Amino acid sequence: MTAPSSYLVLHGWQNRRPADHWQHRLADELEGRGLVVRYPQLPDTDEPRLAEWEAVVRAELAALPEGPVTVVCHSLACLTWLQLQAGDAPPRVDRVALVAPPSPELIAGQEAVREFAGGATFGGRRLSLGARGRPGSAPADDAVVVAGDDDPWLPLGLVDTWESRVEAALHVVPRGGHLTPDSGYGDWPAVLDWALGAGGAAFAGRSAVTSGG
Repeated sequence: MTAPSSYLVLHGWQNRRPADHWQHRLADELEGRGLVVRYPQLPDTDEPRLAEWEAVVRAELAALPEGPVTVVCHSLACLTWLQLQAGDAPPRVDRVALVAPPSPELIAGQEAVREFAGGATFGGRRLSLGARGRPGSAPADDAVVVAGDDDPWLPLGLVDTWESRVEAALHVVPRGGHLTPDSGYGDWPAVLDWALGAGGAAFAGRSAVTSGG
């Protein structure tokens, strides 16, 4: 396995990057291996603005060095990334993981974040995750969507909510909840394995592949 040279890790709504979150641990593990990681605190996390989050994402990508890039999003950051993919000049990287992407319909009902589900982005078409992939790798290994089968932000489930909307392999985590420390996902070896170059099989220990992109 060949590890990508740099990473962008993006958190969700109301997340202030607690040290026990799997994203924080992932960033620490990757940095400890000498890899370049950017894990920004996104602005106004309680009442975020889509345009501001999009601008930060673009700036953070631009600040990464030349070479392969992996993006790992959690929760509301997943919708931010997909909104960028649906807009002008969508960013292209090598690998993308969307973890616990919430239901756009549910987000549309939350006044503080409803614009993240706005427009026609999530209606009637399948969005690319913007992953170019690695030479010789399967597309399903480099564009993945992972969610718990009991995620309260996905009342209809991962497959029914996202299969028709994204071009990616879908991985369901039994009893994963919203994949936060509260549901047992502080330490999460599978996401580190995937980030270091493993394919979608990295999630097989605690999840099942349910659909390919």
